[in-house]
Amino acid sequence: MTHYQSDLLRLLNDRGYIHQLTDAEALDSLASKSIIPGYIGFDVTADSLHVGNLVQIMMLRRLQQAGHKPIVLMGGATTKIGDPSGKDEMRKILDDEGIASNFAKIRGCFENFLTFGDGPTDAIMVNNDDWLGQLEYIPFLRDIGRHFTINRMLTFDSVKLRLEREQPLTFLEFNYMILQAYDFVELSRQYGCKLQLGGSDQWGNIVNGVELGRRIEGAELFGVTTPLITKADGSKMGKSVDGAIWLNAERLSPYDYWQFWRNTDDRDVGKFMRLFTDIDLEEIARLESLEGSEINEAKKLLADAATAMAHGDSAAADAARTAQQTFEQGTAGNNLPVFEVADSEISILDALVGIGFCASKGEAKRLVAGGGARIDDDPVRDAGAMVDLAGEDRKISAGKKKHGLLRSA
Repeated sequence: MTHYQSDLLRLLNDRGYIHQLTDAEALDSLASKSIIPGYIGFDVTADSLHVGNLVQIMMLRRLQQAGHKPIVLMGGATTKIGDPSGKDEMRKILDDEGIASNFAKIRGCFENFLTFGDGPTDAIMVNNDDWLGQLEYIPFLRDIGRHFTINRMLTFDSVKLRLEREQPLTFLEFNYMILQAYDFVELSRQYGCKLQLGGSDQWGNIVNGVELGRRIEGAELFGVTTPLITKADGSKMGKSVDGAIWLNAERLSPYDYWQFWRNTDDRDVGKFMRLFTDIDLEEIARLESLEGSEINEAKKLLADAATAMAHGDSAAADAARTAQQTFEQGTAGNNLPVFEVADSEISILDALVGIGFCASKGEAKRLVAGGGARIDDDPVRDAGAMVDLAGEDRKISAGKKKHGLLRSA
């Protein structure tokens, strides 16, 4: 068991965030006597972040909780290139308008997790397009590119894996690691940033930034990576059978977000509480030891805490109340998704597709055939069945976890 003297590394270690550190002893010493500005970069490829990004957001929250300064670096420039780490194919390149739109929407993802402002430990958000967009290509190659050897770059997993799989790796993507390293140097110059945090797949990129800072600035920079967060069944954190678990309420309702956490595997409850909530560690130890039906109460606490952090206390309370009404009392909760139907009746297949529970009528047919479709908790066995709305809401369910309301417009 590693013993750290700084609140920062103790907090990160005790809650399970640390996988690798560049110089643990020096970082621990620095963090125990001064405020450290630290950053994580986020590309703006979508209009919301998702649960797969959440461990990084929580790392910034822990940084602030330990008395240090979080820097949220938005990749307005690097999004135009695409990070090859963990990817088999080149990502779609967005235009400036798409990036600006995504930037504005993603900003809201951070507001419940971090305190922004002008104080010494207040979070700030910056855009790497502010400096990368101003670079002149030839001077950049001469001044920065000469510090990177092709031999070394070929050893990094982000490059090696793509080549081993015989997937194309463009020259554009190959430059991504140079630009990310330069981001670290620029943040060090402008904001006194000393620390880059990231997932384990970013280790090579982080080390590049630490080394570049030392070579061209004589700066002492540090890196910390988190382990790959997986669920007990081995699947990657952040995905469900229905796709990404988005953090923006416009993409995923607080109720569905609450349900995602409520459906956590028993074996993951303690780990997820440590990583994704502020619940006290002693209380977590007690809760994760529960068994049988009692563990479900722990899952509800996890869902409440995680949803409150992302969407606020009121949204979390509403989601919990809706779940109780739906599952425990057998009534339709007020916050279930609603599909408004133009007529007074609709086919069961159109209803399942329209509310978003099935991607196609073929999928809806299979659901009905398997006995997974229900109206007002009664199974629907006939794929040709019509649902009569008759001026009142009807509860529609797909499986045990998807519930919504059909409403005549």
